[in-house]
Amino acid sequence: MRYKIVPVTPFEQNCTIFWCEKTRQAAVIDPGGDIERIRAALAADDLTLAVILVTHGHIDHVGGVAALADATGAPVEGPHEDDRFWIDGMAQQGRMFGFADAQPFVPTRWLKDGDTVRFGEVELQVLHCPGHTPGHVVFYHPASRLAQVGDVLFQGSIGRTDFPRGDHETLLCSIKERLFPLGDEVEFIPGHGPMSTLGEERRYNPFLSGRFG
Repeated sequence: MRYKIVPVTPFEQNCTIFWCEKTRQAAVIDPGGDIERIRAALAADDLTLAVILVTHGHIDHVGGVAALADATGAPVEGPHEDDRFWIDGMAQQGRMFGFADAQPFVPTRWLKDGDTVRFGEVELQVLHCPGHTPGHVVFYHPASRLAQVGDVLFQGSIGRTDFPRGDHETLLCSIKERLFPLGDEVEFIPGHGPMSTLGEERRYNPFLSGRFG
């Protein structure tokens, strides 16, 4: 599996493209906006979009989902159904954050912990990691030791929990019980900012260091 990161929207959200090298089938994770930029990135590597994956329902991650699905016919998988209220409230999110064209959508499949998603010969594991939002999921590729963690964890920080139905202790439990057991060597792509490893964050992240050993 290969990947590339396409920053989108004024929030510089890390839309991520994963693809199968053999089949050139791709997954776009969190197309928050700038759909033509995402489609150009797919075309540059001669990729066919097989599925749109969603980590959670905040508009900077999902504002372009409906438009990309309409343009390509690709199915949408994720997030967990506990984020339905965020997606149903897309118009209100758009007014608050200046995403005038964002449209709500209904995923082809809501995801839950333990599910898998596929494109080409690649299979990703789904981990339900609530806290930032109640329905947040993470996508993990064991063979590459690579995860796309959305807004659960960042280099040197963790996700906000001051939005509706966010919960700080639940977020910390998700990191401790879902992410850290994957292994210190696992690299992750966050929803914003640079990549890191789980080990670096376990040891040095000021929001986490000393809490989990």
